[in-house]
Amino acid sequence: MVLKKHLYPLQLFHLKKVGWASALFGVLIFLVPMESIHSQTPSDALMMPSKNICVLFSYDMGTFDRYWEGSYLRSNETIATVDRNTILPMAAIGILDNLNFYVSLPYVKTESSEPNGGKFTGARGFQDIGFAIKYRPIRKELGPGRISFLGTAGFSTPFTNYLSDYRPYSIGAGAPEFSLRAIGQYELNNQFYFRASVAHLWRGYTEAERDYYYNNGSYYTAWMDVPNAWTYEAILGKWLFDTSLKLELSYTNLNSTSGDDIRAYNAAQPTNKVEFERIGFSAQYYFKSIKGLGVVAYHNRVVNGRNLPKFSNTGFGLTYQFNVIKKQTEITDEQ
Repeated sequence: MVLKKHLYPLQLFHLKKVGWASALFGVLIFLVPMESIHSQTPSDALMMPSKNICVLFSYDMGTFDRYWEGSYLRSNETIATVDRNTILPMAAIGILDNLNFYVSLPYVKTESSEPNGGKFTGARGFQDIGFAIKYRPIRKELGPGRISFLGTAGFSTPFTNYLSDYRPYSIGAGAPEFSLRAIGQYELNNQFYFRASVAHLWRGYTEAERDYYYNNGSYYTAWMDVPNAWTYEAILGKWLFDTSLKLELSYTNLNSTSGDDIRAYNAAQPTNKVEFERIGFSAQYYFKSIKGLGVVAYHNRVVNGRNLPKFSNTGFGLTYQFNVIKKQTEITDEQ
């Protein structure tokens, strides 16, 4: 028998799941263009100019009918095919030309598809509110192109009192998370570019609606330790049509630093050691005729994993960028 963990980490992250109480997970899969009238995300190498704001509204549709139980890929008619739909509003704010701030709050709905159904009801609600800040200390010409180095710090925490242990229907991990990401990109003069990033995710505890669980031993507590993780990303991209269209191919890898495997025919839980490899494709188009307006579409697919669904998702969205100072000036002039 394993007794309850020492509570020092719990005290550091003791934010119960009420009110403004993990990650910007899935929030950063949309992509947006590059010039001063284009917006960007916390995980890319683009920076929004000072006094500019970009808002995103996207809809994501994901599904799976198999999952990895440890390293074994299993089907389960009890859950049948699970759908996960996400509505994401997000705002990116240019504080300085080399310093940007982000805030996001996704709304998630999960359910088993009809007519096969599954045996359980799904869940829905606002997931985790996320904040991030990105800084670019280096951007310089080098050889036949330019190189950039950036850093991002992020924090997210549950926004509503959702049940994190209701797997696979839970809408989130239910734990606060702090992340640091290092980003490097090299773009050629012909507008091909390669980007790589590495990030570490520090995760806190989540509270389950039970006072016992098994995690390579018995724990007599409702608090579950959500494992920390490393994540790596590689991107190959190309700008077309005078930077009106951006195409990207992506590879993402995540590895938890601790955790247990899903036991045979048992439900997953937040303590599981999650690993995955995911590939994706995205396209972003900026309308030259409508200043500031862009559309985005993408598809991602998990190709290998451990203790998670064999998940694929497709999404699309709208972005709009505007200059705050300019609009304020226009209003003053009209008065």
